[in-house]
Amino acid sequence: MGRYHLRSNVESTFSMTKAKFRDSVRSKNETAMKNEVAAKVVCHNMCCLIQSMYELGVDPVFWTEQAQAVESSA
Repeated sequence: MGRYHLRSNVESTFSMTKAKFRDSVRSKNETAMKNEVAAKVVCHNMCCLIQSMYELGVDPVFWTEQAQAVESSA
């Protein structure tokens, strides 16, 4: 049953991605095809995050320049 739930999540994600960004890949060589599919997955994840952000009313907290400077010096 645990594997079914994982498979169900993957199938749902594939279905959502295909519905939003079409199920075709336009690139000709294999590396470009992999990159195009990876870009579609990233775009799908970003769309899900933005949708959840608005539906749940979550305000994102972004790093400030000071926090980035401290992080890079560590």
